[in-house]
Amino acid sequence: MAVIAMWKCDRDNSMFEDKKAADAHDRMLGLGEQFALLLEQVIPGVDEKAAEAFGLVLARNKELVIQACRGRPEAMSEIELQDEKVTRLNAAR
Repeated sequence: MAVIAMWKCDRDNSMFEDKKAADAHDRMLGLGEQFALLLEQVIPGVDEKAAEAFGLVLARNKELVIQACRGRPEAMSEIELQDEKVTRLNAAR
């Protein structure tokens, strides 16, 4: 029987065979948490679960968020919603 090294992310107990992937996942979760905290500060009374879900969407798609902040706002429309609990909202025009 072979022994396989595994890395566990302590934030959500995800398991990884690669330390680099585990570290990247942990950083993504940390960024999502910070986005959620910011949203909760800006919109008092926002549902905590909704803020967390939104924070994770932004964190998973940070490269597209960066592109949008650098002058390509249409990049935000490329964000894939990976969680069916997150509802896509249409921007008011």
